[in-house]
Amino acid sequence: MLDLFTAPETEIHTLSQLLRRYEHAYYVQDAPLVTDAEYDRVFKQLQVLEAAHPEFQSADSPTQRVGGQAVAAFSQVTHAQAMLSLGNVFDEAELNAFDIRCKEGLKTDAVVYGAELKFDGLALSLRYENGSLVQAATRGDGAVGEDVTHTVKTIRNVPLKLAGANIPSVLEVRGEAIMTRADFAALNKRQAANDDKLFVNPRNAAAGSLRQLDPKITAQRPLTFYAYGIGQHTLNALPVSHSQTLALLAEYGLPVYQLPRLCANATELLAVFADIGEQRDGLPFDIDGVVYKVDNYAQQAALGFVSRAPRWAVAHKFPAQEMQTKLLAIDVQVGRTGVLTPVARLEPVFVGGVTVTNATLHNETEIHRKQLMVGDTVIVRRAGDVIPEVVQSVLHLREAEYKPYALPRSCPACGAATEQDIENEGVQIRCSNTLSCPAQLKQSLWHFAQRRAMDIDGLGDKIVDLFVDLGWLHNVADLFDPAVLNLERMSNLERFGEKSASNLLAAIDAAKTRPLARLLYGLGIRHVGESTARDLASTFGSLDALQSASLDALLAVPDVGDIVARSVLDYFTNPSVQIMLTRLQALGVAPPAQVVSLDTAHRLFGKTVVITGTLPTLGRDEAAELLRAVGAKVAGSVSKNTHYLLAGEAAGSKLEKAKSLGVTVVDEEWLLGQVAA
Repeated sequence: MLDLFTAPETEIHTLSQLLRRYEHAYYVQDAPLVTDAEYDRVFKQLQVLEAAHPEFQSADSPTQRVGGQAVAAFSQVTHAQAMLSLGNVFDEAELNAFDIRCKEGLKTDAVVYGAELKFDGLALSLRYENGSLVQAATRGDGAVGEDVTHTVKTIRNVPLKLAGANIPSVLEVRGEAIMTRADFAALNKRQAANDDKLFVNPRNAAAGSLRQLDPKITAQRPLTFYAYGIGQHTLNALPVSHSQTLALLAEYGLPVYQLPRLCANATELLAVFADIGEQRDGLPFDIDGVVYKVDNYAQQAALGFVSRAPRWAVAHKFPAQEMQTKLLAIDVQVGRTGVLTPVARLEPVFVGGVTVTNATLHNETEIHRKQLMVGDTVIVRRAGDVIPEVVQSVLHLREAEYKPYALPRSCPACGAATEQDIENEGVQIRCSNTLSCPAQLKQSLWHFAQRRAMDIDGLGDKIVDLFVDLGWLHNVADLFDPAVLNLERMSNLERFGEKSASNLLAAIDAAKTRPLARLLYGLGIRHVGESTARDLASTFGSLDALQSASLDALLAVPDVGDIVARSVLDYFTNPSVQIMLTRLQALGVAPPAQVVSLDTAHRLFGKTVVITGTLPTLGRDEAAELLRAVGAKVAGSVSKNTHYLLAGEAAGSKLEKAKSLGVTVVDEEWLLGQVAA
């Protein structure tokens, strides 16, 4: 017990040290030294002292984990050392290739790899100066992240002050913030009790919790941090290997889940992968693979980097998970072109890291092919750990006689008759009421407002639904008509408000001068996607010129065939469309004229490129714009006509298909070099 006459500064320091020791034992070592009541007593004692003597309170005091004020916004943090992404392998052949590349690059077979868990959370960089946590930032794009210091301080196993001896003046610790499965379940239970929205999976819960403006909210959502490396540092002597560095971080009081398992070749790495795969479901948190790293730092330096990823490390991703569940119903959605799409409503099942409750069934033919029937036990897979897919029925568990499914012969949204789409050999069924079907109208308006089209911020699906249901909107021109949408009218709506109305009107006004290609894509002309919209815009230059184009002129546009050309011609000769477009122009929608002249001699001109995965520094849209600027065509799927696959992290099935077809696989570094050439 502290002496009553101890100086306040000394007493505050002693209590802080004691609480840090208790926290490290409880949160990092999982071996509590005292009861919760005793911890709370000491904590309260420190709070009282700091309140009486705020001049002695330090920024890394245990009482400062939950700040009292919410930050106004996230500031950006430029990483002193880039947070690198990793390449992926998905099978034994790719892992063997990684092993061979490393050993050939180093000209030796004496290579030791470390194998460690690939946490499914949010990457963080913690910056310690003179042993104290001064900043925490998300990975962001690898070069610049968001400052989340205020919320990271609430993570109980993150030390606010490093322990041990020989603490460097600067140490950046790289790691992952996660939410354990138990904490995730408890959080969702509280959310449900409060009638709040449930989180989809632990990773989303962790990311959402870290990006709270108010740290008090984050403190109520228990997170855990595990270190897996370092960035910038002033260590007097860096350990010779990655595994030794992790051991050093543990000595500093940082949480390290386990040291890497060391292996000498691909065979041993595969054995670790299989072992961890068997343990996966029993772990307290989610992982999505195993990371392999050359352990020796000198060898890492010799291998270097390709683009923004190291040659000396790779992530071995787990295959898509499959689970059984019940097919409860088949609902039908009506798209913007009137196509009826069947959707499987499933008994909730946790697969591939998320709870799946529905999945598209594409069309009637696909349902027949898989012999699906309501009431079946079905196998659900998340292809590439992203898209839910109903693989098949478990036929031996079927309890009733099979009855082939049939899409409704009338539109579920408006009651109009449905018809077969002859352009797709009858595979698709569509609503015949193209002018006044409310479902088509809503979908068309959502499409028009989306980011890649007219980018009207604030005009989401709920607002569109509301305006259509009120009878305000009948086509996209109504959006720009002040007699339809105005401040007074919208401000009177429940839960809308004057500020929301003003912001939406400003976003609508800004959309009036979006590029022609965006307007054409937003109009939802059948068979006209983003690429075709850009080709049409660059060829004709203005909306007026395109409206008056002949069939022959349309057929002269690159990649525009007979079906697309006739669809465009039919659209612009439709009297209802002409009235709408005239009204749009009268309301001030005036995309600037654009005529693009491309260098036909460029090596990428006319080449078809598919983009997949997460690129180190570029977003997919940015990469696509660079390619189109030199005349390349950006496609969405890999085929025998694909010239290049631009692959980033988590490339998935497109990478596999590209390899099977012999398509050249390239990375971001290659792209930047080609564009600059």
